[in-house]
Amino acid sequence: MVKMSGGEALAKSLVNEGVEVVFGIPGVQIYGIVAGIRDEPGLRMITTRHEQATTYMADGYARASGRPGVALVVPGVGVYNAASGLAGAYSRSIPVLLIAGQIPRGMIGKNLGAVHEVANQADVVGPVTKWRRQVSRPREAPDAVFEAFRQMRTGRPRPVLIEMPPEAGVEREEVQLRNPARTVRIVPSRDILQEAAGVIAHAQMPLIFAGGGVARSDAEDALVELAEATNIPVITSSGGKGTIPDSHPLSYGSCFSPRGERQEMNELFDVMQSADVIIGIGTRFSLGNPAGESSTLVNINIDDTELTRIQSNTIPLHGDARATIEALLPMLIEAGAEERESPAEAVAAARRLIAYFGIREEEPQYPILEAIQKGIPEDGFVVWDVSQLGFYARTHHQANHPKTYIDPGYSFNLGYSFPTALGVKVARPERSVVCVAGDGGFMFNSSELSTAVRYGINVVTVILRNDSYGNVESDLNGTFGGTYETDLHNPDFVRFAESFGAVGMRTEDPLELETLIPRALELDAPVVIDAQFGEMPTPPAHQYAFVYHLPWTQPQEGLIQS
Repeated sequence: MVKMSGGEALAKSLVNEGVEVVFGIPGVQIYGIVAGIRDEPGLRMITTRHEQATTYMADGYARASGRPGVALVVPGVGVYNAASGLAGAYSRSIPVLLIAGQIPRGMIGKNLGAVHEVANQADVVGPVTKWRRQVSRPREAPDAVFEAFRQMRTGRPRPVLIEMPPEAGVEREEVQLRNPARTVRIVPSRDILQEAAGVIAHAQMPLIFAGGGVARSDAEDALVELAEATNIPVITSSGGKGTIPDSHPLSYGSCFSPRGERQEMNELFDVMQSADVIIGIGTRFSLGNPAGESSTLVNINIDDTELTRIQSNTIPLHGDARATIEALLPMLIEAGAEERESPAEAVAAARRLIAYFGIREEEPQYPILEAIQKGIPEDGFVVWDVSQLGFYARTHHQANHPKTYIDPGYSFNLGYSFPTALGVKVARPERSVVCVAGDGGFMFNSSELSTAVRYGINVVTVILRNDSYGNVESDLNGTFGGTYETDLHNPDFVRFAESFGAVGMRTEDPLELETLIPRALELDAPVVIDAQFGEMPTPPAHQYAFVYHLPWTQPQEGLIQS
């Protein structure tokens, strides 16, 4: 054992777990922790301009690196500000550790008005964290860090919280450091794997539904091997985009929607419903099992609460996605699953129907999305905000490399994309990173341009400017007889970027993004592109078009019947 402060013990424990960077803001209750990070070789802190950005950046770092991201904030309001980033990470099952200060030990729970005091602080983020612990003295820090990383590496990865009173950060005592948290991948029993293999091998029209759990398990290669070895086609959820290349002949992509109004969309849904066996891998089935109760669901999930939630006719495979696929595949081959004919022609025909049938003529979003994609290297990361084009990208963006499509999941955090993209770039500085945001969302965290310039985080940000909260404006105009207070007063984004020392560009034609984005990437500097977007109608085949038919999005007479 070695005598050290709580801040030093915390910093050394983070390094032992492989942490290289912490995103945070120094503050009075965390001086001991900040000093510990400062004095620890191999560990650095990137200071943001708002606590909200700390957890967003940690989220992006985790997604791009495959390792947990770490954020540091003061207690109370600092935790509240950081909570939105935790919510986004929670919705996409991202491992983020939030380290928060606390008020002095003797004042906790006494409601005496200490600086930044919030009663039951850990409970504030309880709904969006998997695990929480308070470190009250230095010797408790190694165990807390060990358990935090064990929690993030086992089961379903989600955010966790460690909080430390200010005294614990500076007090010194004998501390026993711990080795890194090691985990073993869970694999279902051989008997249930064999049962599943038999059902899949004898299926007439099996289908794989791949979710974000594939990426969290680094199971992309295993998924492709499974599809190719068995000739079973794949649909991905929006969270699973990139887990199999959208260009793969066995990939339907993630253009699946049960409520499309186009005839060709309904035809594809009929194809999906005809599947007799659905193999779910790391997905919550937020839109439900596309084949319904008539199919057998072979459900692979590390979260056992998700295994039988969808339907009764389920073979639950509780296990890690990669390890389970690797254990299941030899049994499938032994059962004869590799003898199935390739459905590649049928997949290609269905993809043409759902994604490319007159799309350029009927949907003005598609050419813009296409221009953006052509401007980004195929292995580049693109981080989408909640915007009119961001919704559209969930179905039509083509992802051909693992983990390169990033969005906030079901939490739909407006303002998420810019700081998250900065975290992605910190994790993968050698790769291109492009953020696509609306003008409304970008301004939420636009002050982080300061962070980008200071640390040389060279993200290219495309602002699709229509001087309004465009989605809300469209909804109110379309269903409530007129918009209200959705117009925005924006700065000159080019001059705004230049005032921070970044590069500003402008175009009145978003189709020029095909050439502007490569030029911006070549500059190797933080770049903001102001692109006039204009008003865009909601395409009828759009995955979220059904939102406009929900009863609570329409004026009502009387009560809504549930």
